[in-house]
Amino acid sequence: MTRQTVMDAEGTRYILEKRSAESSRVRNPDTGEQLHLPNDELEPLDGESPLVTAARAVPEELRTLLTATHSERALGLVIELQQDGPLAVRALIEQYDLCESDLHGILGELQAAGIISETTVFGERGYELTSQGVAAITRLTE
Repeated sequence: MTRQTVMDAEGTRYILEKRSAESSRVRNPDTGEQLHLPNDELEPLDGESPLVTAARAVPEELRTLLTATHSERALGLVIELQQDGPLAVRALIEQYDLCESDLHGILGELQAAGIISETTVFGERGYELTSQGVAAITRLTE
């Protein structure tokens, strides 16, 4: 059976795991709780992937961070900016094993995602975490 997203009368979304004649086993993606609910109390949500439903259990700022950081180096850069930032571009190139091109690519993706923003550090162009970036790292390290 293919999993699908279903909703109960209160609007709670579940991932349908198994269906029998009268009831279905569903999982609440927010809590992980598995329940058996009558089939007539569940409505399929066509067009909503169960993978999207599962991802919504992750807080939005973390989803944004995880989507924007495609590598451990990108995630590490965000953590370093949280620990030591803001940091000048020159410092980023000198202190970390990134060539200019790789650094530019990572910074562009993080900036586009709203995780970092450009700033001035000791008169030089640099980067710092945005409030969204700080919130994401805080949630990640809790």
